[in-house]
Amino acid sequence: MCGVKTSMAEGGREAEEELVVKRGANSTIWNWFGYTKSDAEQTTVICKVCRKTVVTKSGNTSNLFHHLKHKPEYEESLKLREATTTSGRPRGKKIPTQTKIASAFANCVSYDKQSKRWNELTDAVAFCLAKDMLPFQTVEKEGFKRMIHKLDPRYNMPSRKYFSKTALPAMYEECRGRVQTALSTADFYASTADMWSSRATEPYISLTVHYITSDWRLNSCCIQTSFFPDDHTGENIASGLKQFLQEWNLDEKQVCLTTDSGANIVKAVTLNMWTRLSCFGHCLHIAIERSMRDTRIDRAVGVCKKIVSVFSHSWKKQRTLKDAQVELGLPPHKLVTESATRWGSRQKMIQRVLEQEKAITQVLAADRSTRHLVPTWQDIDVLDSVSKALGPLLDFTDALSSENYVTVSCLKPTLHLFNSELLQGKDEDTDLTKTIKSSILDYMNTKYGDLEVQELINMATILDQFLIHASALSI
Repeated sequence: MCGVKTSMAEGGREAEEELVVKRGANSTIWNWFGYTKSDAEQTTVICKVCRKTVVTKSGNTSNLFHHLKHKPEYEESLKLREATTTSGRPRGKKIPTQTKIASAFANCVSYDKQSKRWNELTDAVAFCLAKDMLPFQTVEKEGFKRMIHKLDPRYNMPSRKYFSKTALPAMYEECRGRVQTALSTADFYASTADMWSSRATEPYISLTVHYITSDWRLNSCCIQTSFFPDDHTGENIASGLKQFLQEWNLDEKQVCLTTDSGANIVKAVTLNMWTRLSCFGHCLHIAIERSMRDTRIDRAVGVCKKIVSVFSHSWKKQRTLKDAQVELGLPPHKLVTESATRWGSRQKMIQRVLEQEKAITQVLAADRSTRHLVPTWQDIDVLDSVSKALGPLLDFTDALSSENYVTVSCLKPTLHLFNSELLQGKDEDTDLTKTIKSSILDYMNTKYGDLEVQELINMATILDQFLIHASALSI
């Protein structure tokens, strides 16, 4: 409030002096009273209506309301006064009060382990461990414990033993019940099985089920991952897989089992008399590995690995490579490390070395200890031949190994594309490129040339196309 203006006689005319509001005032009565600017101590209250001085004690507004009683503004002041509290706060706003002793003690007491809140927080921690596959030791680490305490100081987190022996098993049983209920509604299903080893080289076997719900949605769930210390013979694997299906009441509904081409698991499927389909990604990996059996390729790929290793273990080399990339106008890309079980990583390594060849050569040649690693023109020719043969296949492994959509119906069109275009020799191809393409094509055609497999992929392709056309017509 800036206040109203008072009039003072000055030179035959009334000069106006502005009144200012009381500092720290909350009462509505100060809409009609104020102080002159010259009254720095704010000791003399002046009425903005009649411009008279009103005597009042500091902080006391009773005299001010009494003074305004005979003025037209009095009714308005009463209405504003009723709309506010004596402290100046709106009536609807809660006035801060001192915490009661009982409430203060309650906020310091930990949740009872039978309380709803304690169970909700414990379930949340258990879900975090399970969903993100965190070790049970996480709940004992200082950072995690501090975070939980900051989120809710009243929650005392149980020990790792509680989560491993009680919370996670209970969550598993609850989740298993939901999955089993969903699977019971599926008329048919397909599955995927694989043998694998953990980082601790412990053997495991996994079984994943794929099925379509009544509303035509594709679902996938891994129903079993079990420690498998027995000998990995076809008989043992067959028995284990059959036991998994029986535990889930699924043994009579399976239409196809997708596996790799290992002799033991192929035998297991044959012993159980199930229909088997070779994993496309695994078959393509083996086909490419077989096509790489050439001394020229071994040498060139070996050079690539050594080059990547040199740059991976030297930050100085990495820094120098960045400078060379800027100087030569090359993309600021890092070199790619190969993974022995992923042929695509080798192809990406080769492509990156070819892309950065000039920068790599410049950096290696400048250092006497690495000068011998500079790739020769023969190595570059070999790497280029390999890249031209494998480059077009790079995206197919991931595309045909997805769980988000049906992939078996894509298998026949993909094989046709391989035979008619991608793996057909071209006039500009080198002899090595043609050899690689021919080797891959022969292996893939052999793997999927069985009459039973052909019937399966033909049926899947036709059904998928029918559903696509039916869906388009309904739209």
